[in-house]
Amino acid sequence: MNGVQLLLIIFGGIAIAAVAHRKGVQPGLVVVVLAAGASFIPGVPRLELDSELILTIVVPPLLYSAARAASASGFSQNLRPILTLGVTLVVLTTGVAGLVGSWLLPGVGLPAALLLGAVLAPPDTITTVSHGDELGIPRRVSAILTGECLVNDATALTLFGLAAAAAGAGETLFHNPFGLFAYTVAGGLVIGAALCAIALWLRPRLHNPVLETSLALLMPFTAFLLAEQIHASGIIAVVTAAVAFSINVVLDPHHHYSGAYRTRLQENAVWPVLDFLLETFVFAYIGLQLRFVLTDLGHASARPGLAATIIAAAVLLVTVIVFRVAAVSAFFGWWGLRRRGLERRIANDPRFRERFQRRVQARLRKRRLNQSAGEWRGPLGEPSPREALVVGWTGMRGILTLAAAAAVPHTLHNGEPFPGRDAIQAIALFVTLGTLLIQGTTIPMLVRRLRIDTAAERRRADELLARGQAIAAAAVTHAPAATPEDFDAQRMAVINGVMSGELDDDTARLLVHDIDLHQAATTHLQRVTQH
Repeated sequence: MNGVQLLLIIFGGIAIAAVAHRKGVQPGLVVVVLAAGASFIPGVPRLELDSELILTIVVPPLLYSAARAASASGFSQNLRPILTLGVTLVVLTTGVAGLVGSWLLPGVGLPAALLLGAVLAPPDTITTVSHGDELGIPRRVSAILTGECLVNDATALTLFGLAAAAAGAGETLFHNPFGLFAYTVAGGLVIGAALCAIALWLRPRLHNPVLETSLALLMPFTAFLLAEQIHASGIIAVVTAAVAFSINVVLDPHHHYSGAYRTRLQENAVWPVLDFLLETFVFAYIGLQLRFVLTDLGHASARPGLAATIIAAAVLLVTVIVFRVAAVSAFFGWWGLRRRGLERRIANDPRFRERFQRRVQARLRKRRLNQSAGEWRGPLGEPSPREALVVGWTGMRGILTLAAAAAVPHTLHNGEPFPGRDAIQAIALFVTLGTLLIQGTTIPMLVRRLRIDTAAERRRADELLARGQAIAAAAVTHAPAATPEDFDAQRMAVINGVMSGELDDDTARLLVHDIDLHQAATTHLQRVTQH
């Protein structure tokens, strides 16, 4: 791919996105469809990128941007479903898709089929979640899907490495899958936390918003590469650095230095632009591969061939969609059955009820409880059946699936070709396109048909915002706020509101952003007046 082709793709994506926004359609889906059709135009060149380049340049910033905007309270309150979907479901999907793939393509062997399962296992719903409010997706569903995407990539890549080693084309530090997973997660956590600490120490010493923003832009790439150098999870390192860094620069008073508001505003403006450019390129790249993948399969002399691969791709597409919906419904339904059983036992067994109440009181003493509003901020129960259906149906595959497929080795250790490599890449592309077109285009209709009532959720968000605005206003003895000390006092009041449990971190981020905007406008007006 040369620079002219890249610029044409981006300019075309901008034009398509402008039209799609006016028509109320998700731009990424339109870009995929048009790019797939454009791939069949005679003379259109093939765009080829090294898989390492995709994993290093495209995935880290997209993941970092999603993680920096993720809700810490939403993650902690939905930790059980997030880990279940991000770890357990990925493992199960890998096994099911691998078994189905080995049955459909017996020539590739079970290890290569399991590698295919690991490629197809992780959904990529970041783009959909970013439009959650527009689509009417409940915030809890968005929190679960965002958390899942921050976890499932690391699980899938670990399984990918194990499957490649089993097929005879890779090496791992640990042959035990549990040991390997523990090491990759622990290594990623350490690298991400250490890099965050360094960046937080360096940030106020740069004294320049441009340099500070540049530091933030470099973090995802640095975290990913450092973790990969020690064979840890680059995905976990990026997520850890993003979450820790974003929480500290917004909600930790120790990192609210003079002029920090300008850097926060600049970063909040830069990341959406970078997201759009990368997402546009990714969707176009996916679509433009279609004709060339079909051509490769048609010219391949080795099995399984074009017809068998297309059949396998269709069956696996249905498999991953149906299995996710069924598994999500089963997981959440089982939790509901256990909860109702517990409630019956509490009602019918006085001694058990007494013990249960003592445990609850002990938890209340350990965890934060908002006494003024009577809110329990611990883990939430299982999602409702309608929410479970939305979570199950939102299972589109994306760039990580394509990048992992491109990373399949060409040869085994003995020099023989990797079995079914072309078929794995083709199936990954077909399943990605299929999930984007089938699930991505029908999510808005599904949400409308389910008629999930989000009125209480919106009312709750409005109440928290009003409470936070009152807290910030009360921090200034004279109105309106006009000095840096006034704005610092407002931000400190908001942070204290989070620490005391009166506000959640989502509301605090909105309030801090509004205070930053107000301070920037006031400072600019004062400078204009002085001149």
